[in-house]
Amino acid sequence: MHAQQISVFIENKAGRLAEVTRILSEAGINIRALALADTSDFGILRLIVNDNDGAEEALKLSGFTVRKTRVLAVEVPDRPGGLHEILARLNDSGINVEYMYAFVRQSSENAIMIFRFDDPDAAVTVLTEKGFSVVPGEKLYTL
Repeated sequence: MHAQQISVFIENKAGRLAEVTRILSEAGINIRALALADTSDFGILRLIVNDNDGAEEALKLSGFTVRKTRVLAVEVPDRPGGLHEILARLNDSGINVEYMYAFVRQSSENAIMIFRFDDPDAAVTVLTEKGFSVVPGEKLYTL
């Protein structure tokens, strides 16, 4: 049920983000979704890619600090209140969302949100029991 996310620690200066995308491009890695969180000196680039091992290897060989993180990809009804339905069920169960970002998907009635939870196994249980669709990593990387 879980998916893997690549997290890359990068200096917050001109050209570093382009360097990451160049390395991934040259390694034939397709970026499926991303989020960038920054501070004044460093940022964390979170990526969903089609080849986690290839992305990790290419970036580490170029000197980047890279980590894989377990996340969940959840289908969200693409209408007003769709995201709230999911967040309310998680809140009712005491599960904290550490961060989340959207995954762009063409030709579907649902959006996909990438979540990092404090208790991912409990989140899978709550979401599937409430009828929400959790997208397995193998499927997510090929969407």
